Amino acid sequence: MTAPGVYRSRPSGVESLFGKKKAIVAVIHSKPLPGSPEYDGESITELYAYALEEARRYATGGVNALILENHGDIPFLKPGDIGHETTATMAVMAELIRQETGLPIGINVLANGALTAIAVAKAAGAGFIRVNQWANAYVANEGFVEGEAAKVTRYRSWLRAKSIKVFADVHVKHGSHAIVADRSIKELTRDVEFFDADVVIATGQRTGDAATTKEIQTIKAATSLPVLVGSGVNVENISEILSVADGVIIASSLKRDGLWWNEVDTDRVAVFMEQVRRLQ
Repeated sequence: MTAPGVYRSRPSGVESLFGKKKAIVAVIHSKPLPGSPEYDGESITELYAYALEEARRYATGGVNALILENHGDIPFLKPGDIGHETTATMAVMAELIRQETGLPIGINVLANGALTAIAVAKAAGAGFIRVNQWANAYVANEGFVEGEAAKVTRYRSWLRAKSIKVFADVHVKHGSHAIVADRSIKELTRDVEFFDADVVIATGQRTGDAATTKEIQTIKAATSLPVLVGSGVNVENISEILSVADGVIIASSLKRDGLWWNEVDTDRVAVFMEQVRRLQ
């Protein structure tokens, strides 16, 4: 059962973007971008070509949407330290992917670079951003990370970009939640909705870890917003997940050998999407 909203009602952020009640959103993990430790001087053309090929493989398999993410930029910077080179490179990359595939595309700039993501999304015509810490604060691998909602909603308005939707994590992975330990997952979920997110994301503890069914149900029951599962999704658990959630964000299990740093495996995508179609 879905809880009544804690803020004004709005159209479903899933159905309005993807035209489906249950959406499969696949993540393109870019290679290390200029300015990051592992960037070895590859030409920008090569970086774009890799991302475009990943996008084509997902699109051929029939996913509903894509997210571009600078996952190759490990270790990630805190939001205020992300350079202009990242913004520029991701904006062009996202535009090329959108034109190539015709799929809805979102932007996730790590770590928690929500302002940067809005700028990239505006420049590239992307429909949404993912923000790992939208409300409250927590201690992440990168250090103390605060919610970005107040700054981002104002910046989005200033850019005349209110159509760009916000997909926000609850109880975000890769961090400690000791700061908000006195607030339940239910209340953290309601905080995200109250701060004007459009879609809520449930995750496990780290990339590739699944959220528990109990946690997904708890989040789903606490909000009137659509809920996606943002990590640990695979062909074995998709049936159970989609029985509760409104869709998934998936990457690792669709890569060669199930490893996020490998290329997209078209056979894995085909098998996964065939299972999804049977469920639909």
